[in-house]
Amino acid sequence: MKLIKVQNNEELCKFISRENFVDFLHTHLGIYGDSKSAIDKCLGFAFRENEGLGGFAVVCMDDDSTTLGALIMNKTGMSEYIPENILVYVAVHEKLRGKGIGADIIEYAINEAEGNVKLHVEYENPAKRLYERIGFNTKYAEMRFNK
Repeated sequence: MKLIKVQNNEELCKFISRENFVDFLHTHLGIYGDSKSAIDKCLGFAFRENEGLGGFAVVCMDDDSTTLGALIMNKTGMSEYIPENILVYVAVHEKLRGKGIGADIIEYAINEAEGNVKLHVEYENPAKRLYERIGFNTKYAEMRFNK
């Protein structure tokens, strides 16, 4: 298994097309994901397109260059009062879950990120237990006001 950090579209396309990366996340996030458009915007933010603050993506591949998992980490720009990074999307191929791949991807990304990391997870998402085992804890309940 290879974990590859990429910080722009050119680096990403050495391993997987942007469209296939977005499709992978969209498919394997399932009901806990967002639209392909939203995922692509998040990737653009990580790659500093359209004045994003930056971040990176991680591609997890096997020796045959098959995608096993994917992650997008964005910088928040809010050091000290909010963690410097937000893990926005992480997914493992649905047929490979429960084998430690997700933990490997997340731990790799945490080590690659400069500063602290936060994420949002729905209470009923089974991945919540994985995040807690890695060391994430609940500090606040997120509340939103949608206009």
